[in-house]
Amino acid sequence: MSSYFTDLAQQYIDGEWRPGTGSWDIIDFNPYDNEKLASVTIATADEVDAAYRAAERAQKQWAATNPYARRAVFEKALRLVEEREEEISEAIVAELGGTRLKAAFELHLAKEFLREAVHLALRPEGRIIPSPVDGKENRVYRVPVGVVGVISPFNFPFLLSLKSVAPALALGNGVVLKPHQNTPIVGGTLVAKLFEDAGLPGGLLNVVVTDIAEIGDAFIEHPVPKVISFTGSDKVGRHVATVCAAHFKRSVLELGGNNALVVLDDADVDYAVDAAVFSRYVHQGQVCMAANRVLVDRAVAEEFTEKFVAKVRTLKTGDPRDPSTVIGPVINSSQADAVSGVVEQALAEGATALVHGTVTDNLVEPSVLTGLPADSALLRQEVFGPVAFLVPFDGEEEAVRLVNDTPYGLSGAVHTADVERGVNFAKRIDTGMFHVNDGTVHDEPIVPFGGEKHSGVGRLNGDTMLDAFTTQKWISVQHGRSGFPF
Repeated sequence: MSSYFTDLAQQYIDGEWRPGTGSWDIIDFNPYDNEKLASVTIATADEVDAAYRAAERAQKQWAATNPYARRAVFEKALRLVEEREEEISEAIVAELGGTRLKAAFELHLAKEFLREAVHLALRPEGRIIPSPVDGKENRVYRVPVGVVGVISPFNFPFLLSLKSVAPALALGNGVVLKPHQNTPIVGGTLVAKLFEDAGLPGGLLNVVVTDIAEIGDAFIEHPVPKVISFTGSDKVGRHVATVCAAHFKRSVLELGGNNALVVLDDADVDYAVDAAVFSRYVHQGQVCMAANRVLVDRAVAEEFTEKFVAKVRTLKTGDPRDPSTVIGPVINSSQADAVSGVVEQALAEGATALVHGTVTDNLVEPSVLTGLPADSALLRQEVFGPVAFLVPFDGEEEAVRLVNDTPYGLSGAVHTADVERGVNFAKRIDTGMFHVNDGTVHDEPIVPFGGEKHSGVGRLNGDTMLDAFTTQKWISVQHGRSGFPF
């Protein structure tokens, strides 16, 4: 077992590792075998305040640091991830029940985003804008916002913490990170240790392991952070956005999805099956971009369904440490119960189970359901588990209507032999991202990542990080003399 769980079960505030002073502990369990990995005494609102004040103090000098010097920290952090890849992979498998395949996927993307952070330090550019006033020079500077609060989720905690933390730091900000209670090490203190060892000055990155039962809204209400970057459910995202708006803060919200993978009548069925199975069942379906719904044209529905069901039956559920395991545990028992409840509700509404997986503790075997009534709420909500809904349709018009018939708009995919047909289909879908002849689960360092409708506000990655974590400042210079009316 990685030493991370004994060494990093603390708070990291102002460059120091210290225990929390809260009255209770967060117990970190392995979701597969319920082994206790670590115990972290939670941070109080006072410690949240100390973390933000530390970031505020350290940020000014960091922002004034040459960006080429800032860049070196991220180059070192990338090398450390490469050197420690096996240890970090073990921690991902243990803390969140990720399979070996999933851990490799997460680490690959984490390294890509660190590479992008190296370049991001040099990205901000100023402008000189013409003025209608004689002798006036208008300069527009791109400056850090100051301090960013980051709240990360449990499903890809290492990647999704780094995805906001690294760019915010690279652009000259200080950061306070609050990881999910189920992944305090991989999503929190492991990130702090990485940057500490990479030479990031103390105080710039702080990690508070805590719970809203202890601190309430202190993390988002605090006067220091100017931006809150939140990844999680739309329900919590709505609350974060409301509190941020009341305190004149910017919120960047990466929320859930109810994504569809669409198989048109001219699709390569075998390839579409492979894409759909991966898109639904990667990391037990606990992915915001996962394909909740698989929509299939009736012309190919029989063939697709037969092959899809056959492939799903081959997916091995079990110990995530076993390289042959495809479906590991969901994150906790309440999640397992929620997924079971979805299947039971679907069957009660008249659906047919083509595959009906059993549930043992946190191990939820995959299910495939069809025949759900068109008005079922299950077809419009996010299902964070290994359950696929197969939905037949007649022609493209109906497919477009069905895909858009949801409050969410994050990702999706369409399969067709005609690429331009696929692109035209994608243009009609109300999502932030859509993929032609591929899966629904994708993330890349320089493309704008984010959703429409209830799937979020704002974008991350590439140049959109400038919009998220910097602001623009106008400074004018009058080289002559202005005339004043009095």
